[in-house]
Amino acid sequence: MKRISVLAAAAVTLVVAPASEALAGKPYAATITRTTFGIPHIQARDWRGVGYGVAYAYAEDNLCLLAEEFTTVAGERSRHFGAQAKAVLGFEEVDNLSSDVFFRAVIDLPNLREGAKTLSPRVQDLMAGYVAGYNRFLKDAGTDGTPAECRGKAWVRPITIDDMLRLNEKQMLLASSLNLAPAIANAAPPGNPVPKVAISLPDPKELGIGSNGWAFGGDSTVSGRGILIGNPHFPWKGPSRFWQMHVKGPDGYDVMGVGLAGTPMPTLGFNKDVAWTHTVTEARHFTLYQLALDPADPTRYMIDGNSEAMTAQTVTVPMPEGQAPVTRTLYSSRFGPVFIVPARGIAWTAQSAFALKDANRGNQRGIETWLRIGEAKNVGEVRAAVSETLGIPWVNTIAADRYGDALHADVTAVPNVSAQKAKTCATPIAGLFAEFAILLDGSKAACDWDVASGTPVPGLMPASDQAATVVKSWLTNSNDSYWVSNPAIPHRELSPILGKYATARSLRTRSNFTETTALLAARKLDHARAQGFAFANKSLAADMAVEPLVGLCSGAAILAEPVARGCVALTGWDRRFEASSRGAALFRVFWAKAARLPGLWQVPFDPADPVNTPGTLAIDGAKGEKLLAALAEAVDELDKAGIALDAPWGEVQRMMAGNEAIAIHGGPGTLGVLNMQESRPAPWGGLMPVHGTSYIQIVGFDKKGPVADAILSYSQSTNPASPHAADQTRAYSAKEWHRLPFSAKAIAAEAIGKPKRIAE
Repeated sequence: MKRISVLAAAAVTLVVAPASEALAGKPYAATITRTTFGIPHIQARDWRGVGYGVAYAYAEDNLCLLAEEFTTVAGERSRHFGAQAKAVLGFEEVDNLSSDVFFRAVIDLPNLREGAKTLSPRVQDLMAGYVAGYNRFLKDAGTDGTPAECRGKAWVRPITIDDMLRLNEKQMLLASSLNLAPAIANAAPPGNPVPKVAISLPDPKELGIGSNGWAFGGDSTVSGRGILIGNPHFPWKGPSRFWQMHVKGPDGYDVMGVGLAGTPMPTLGFNKDVAWTHTVTEARHFTLYQLALDPADPTRYMIDGNSEAMTAQTVTVPMPEGQAPVTRTLYSSRFGPVFIVPARGIAWTAQSAFALKDANRGNQRGIETWLRIGEAKNVGEVRAAVSETLGIPWVNTIAADRYGDALHADVTAVPNVSAQKAKTCATPIAGLFAEFAILLDGSKAACDWDVASGTPVPGLMPASDQAATVVKSWLTNSNDSYWVSNPAIPHRELSPILGKYATARSLRTRSNFTETTALLAARKLDHARAQGFAFANKSLAADMAVEPLVGLCSGAAILAEPVARGCVALTGWDRRFEASSRGAALFRVFWAKAARLPGLWQVPFDPADPVNTPGTLAIDGAKGEKLLAALAEAVDELDKAGIALDAPWGEVQRMMAGNEAIAIHGGPGTLGVLNMQESRPAPWGGLMPVHGTSYIQIVGFDKKGPVADAILSYSQSTNPASPHAADQTRAYSAKEWHRLPFSAKAIAAEAIGKPKRIAE
């Protein structure tokens, strides 16, 4: 592995904002110093200045993206982009009209404004500073300084605190209500026209959200201090892209890492003592309720034998000039908004309807939680931050510290629904929803969430009933439930709302356990070995299936021509998804078909051995014939796509930067590839990554502070004209690592230009 360390031709001295006379006495002031890859280091004397500097720097890199995001959460996409056009909302494409109706109805702005008054002064200052910094950049850039993609557009406008409140609410709902936006926006009482838009019930495993995270304690490392490897899997395009930043603020706050669009400080990263990462949890952050309707009125429902009116809310969505606005009335119960998914039989009839209650609706605690994590001196303080606030919306927290402790905390804002309540309040059709959510009986008030003492919001599950573990060995998560973070120490069973217990793990989780165990069995971990581990690109599915599949080929008397070609290609494959790997494209298509075959494995799942079961590919008789048929179909599919069976993977999976094709290593998580990259057919032929490995960080500690190597796979800027639109993508392609500058001396040595001082 190479390590990048680019020094500026003329090093500059880092200037601390509070020491600058030019910034003294200004309500908003910050200094921004850029280093290699355009990473901004923001310094400010107060929290207003922190938000101010972060917003300004983010807008420099991603103005069009963020301006469009503010348009989305304001419910104005139809007006500017057309009602029928689509855009990514969360992690899925949604038509603009459904998106606008959802945000105008579900985002309760008056309630958010009231809630904001109770936020800590520093959170209020951060948000006020972000508004000022974004607006300052718009003023400084002017029309000429606005990227071509959004220059002169009416939707590029100054923002207010309301925009920040809406955006924060949207981020909290990313893994819950947001995925049912069309289902909520198009719900209407019986007798209304059937919605013309496609409405689906999301599969939690297909939402496009994932990640791997490892916390290695002192017993597993050469240094005896903790090492963290973070590998969140997030989209390559859209507002859920990560952006790197280093923030030095008041009271010793000094944190480097990443955040999403509109985040006023790092939400994933490290300080001098602690490093942390996040993975999307399997816990469900909402419940569904089946409502028994009043026979006299489908907008009333029965609670304990009494009729209760739904709350009606009429919203009006502006359309492009010359078109009449669209008005809709949505309905909510005490359990939340009514939703429909006609294709799945979830309909609003005269007898019943369905509602969704979301634990993250109105969750404004997240920023304070992440500030506390950034201030933590050890993993115990990280655990306290997530447990006391219950502000983390939908991710596991994995952390390691300089003292050699490792933490995995699956502690989030989750409904307080016990296993007994889920059973007692189940309706006859609850089993049909089991893969997606817990369905409860909405005709009984007792089926509402239980209220426990000490939680910041009534109805949340207390941290003491969720999963958190601290060890000196190691812990990891690849989006499966809390049950197993280390095969040697499985967790006790908890409420089913926190995820499945004693069930088969995904191939990515099993690969994680297998590879981690092998890594540490050889010797203890250091940075160099962690780098190789992060980009090994092994496929557990290939290790389990290729040899028996090729054996089927050699054992057959006669092979159809496509099968024979496929077997030759797989025989020569190294079973990895390196840019140079030949045969990877074929196995990717084959496994998507083979994995769906019934009776795929001879050895069934054994809860006593979740790492190695199920296993042993079933190849006898008809099962073997089906595997060869799947291989023939895969060969035919690649032939039609014009992709050679032995094409190097890096020539198939590419990202285009202008006319430059950048080879992208990594492969699908469903194949047990830890360096996950999910791709779709590209306009230029082959595949382009759309979701997967994003900000990869390896963080350890020495006597002076953190030692961090990282790379952002899709780079800092979404502006094609920026020099930082593809520079880290090239580094990722070459498996080059960047030693992040954290100290003032390192920042000054790596600065690319003079510090920018902004104030008003």
